[in-house]
Amino acid sequence: MAESKHYDLIVIGAGPGGYVAAIRAAQLGLKTACIERGKLGGVCLNWGCIPTKALLHNAELYTEAITHGAEWGIEIDPKHVKVDWDKVIGRSRKITGTLNNGVGYLLKKNKIDHYEGHARIVKGATGGTPCEVEVLKADDDYYHGTGAGAEGKITADKILVCTGASPRQLPFAPSDGKTIFTSYELLTIDHCPKSMIAIGSGAIGMEFAYFMNAFGCEVTVVEMLDRILPVEDQDISKAAQKSFEKQGIKFRTGSMVKDVKTGKGGAKVTVADAKDDSKTETLDAEVVLVAIGVKGRFHGLFDESLGVKIERDHIVTDQGTSKDPTYQTSVPGIYAIGDVIGAPWLAHVSSEEGIIAVEKMAGHHPVAIDYDAIPGCTYTNPQIASVGLTEQACKEQGIDYKVGKYQLKAHGKAIATGHTEGLVKVITSEPYGEIIGCHIFGEDASELIAEMGLAKRLEATAEDVISTIHAHPTMAESMHEAVLATEGRAIHA
Repeated sequence: MAESKHYDLIVIGAGPGGYVAAIRAAQLGLKTACIERGKLGGVCLNWGCIPTKALLHNAELYTEAITHGAEWGIEIDPKHVKVDWDKVIGRSRKITGTLNNGVGYLLKKNKIDHYEGHARIVKGATGGTPCEVEVLKADDDYYHGTGAGAEGKITADKILVCTGASPRQLPFAPSDGKTIFTSYELLTIDHCPKSMIAIGSGAIGMEFAYFMNAFGCEVTVVEMLDRILPVEDQDISKAAQKSFEKQGIKFRTGSMVKDVKTGKGGAKVTVADAKDDSKTETLDAEVVLVAIGVKGRFHGLFDESLGVKIERDHIVTDQGTSKDPTYQTSVPGIYAIGDVIGAPWLAHVSSEEGIIAVEKMAGHHPVAIDYDAIPGCTYTNPQIASVGLTEQACKEQGIDYKVGKYQLKAHGKAIATGHTEGLVKVITSEPYGEIIGCHIFGEDASELIAEMGLAKRLEATAEDVISTIHAHPTMAESMHEAVLATEGRAIHA
């Protein structure tokens, strides 16, 4: 590596925020470098979104055949169905490898210099001097590196930090990859455990709970709040818990984990009432999944002299104070986007933030992200998806609103395919009927939510959606029916 090499932009991290930002920067004519210490594609491609969806699809196929086979005229004896666990896990890893290579191809195609190694930002753009980044070999001590073994230094007018996030740990029970797992380790577990306790009922906790339960693992989910999937609308949380309980998943809501003891037989988890910690019980399981959230991944990235502002384990940018942010940090020339700057921790948000950040660097004027119109999805079966305000949020904000609900048990396409469990809930404002929220629990929810995301972004009204003809028979008709219901006009409810 030539120490004198200079770039318009150095992107640190090649996840869905970093590699997308690097490609867009190159398209705009910026001389760009991308530094990645792990595999291209980041957590999303290698340890998150993509491999988990591959595993969940396996689970869906398995449960569909076992649950609905007989009624479809395809009789399958569960006692004689063989699950090759190595292939289940192996398929997901193979997919990540394919996409990993694809990201490398895209970087090369766009003439982006790719550096494999640990980045350490030494200087920001102060006093007319450029930003400076030291690149350490991948096997150097990233967290305490002082330059020993460094491959060299590169400079740039600007730096974009896209280093993502890592799972939060229980301080009294860190993951060991044997009994206590985070989502990372659980993705490559060499067998399906007989029992599992999932701590946390957000998207990660529920996706793994569904996956393991589908293959016969006895799963208990512990949630500190009084309902599962606490960021979702209350009606969706209630419907989802009822459905998952029917599938065999057990829940301890309003409970917090006080202690985890591991031994040869697995783990003993002490759970207390969240309102009265004197009320406790002990749960036994072969493995424990800790899914209590994430924190920004930047330890060792910044030289201490830089003074980059950090709050609540995330890098602070102007995103929190401006409606049209540039994503600059407290240090001139250093920008940050994606999970490393905090919620919402979603790959599609990281990509969009990366694009907007580099377009602004190039002197363009992109439309700012509408953080009130970001879709969120949980890929259990049935799926969960939402965009906009929940009914509870409308009440808290004093918004006049109307609600339309449509149960899938009456839906033609759902009946035909055996996916009648779930509902669609749409919230519109008064008095104009503007779409302000949509919440789905059911088949293809992650695909259906796009319509309401666009509707909200365009400030569409209920009448706009009602007057849009939806093809028949499709699951998309359920959106039409739910919006009709806001006006008391539902046909099939």
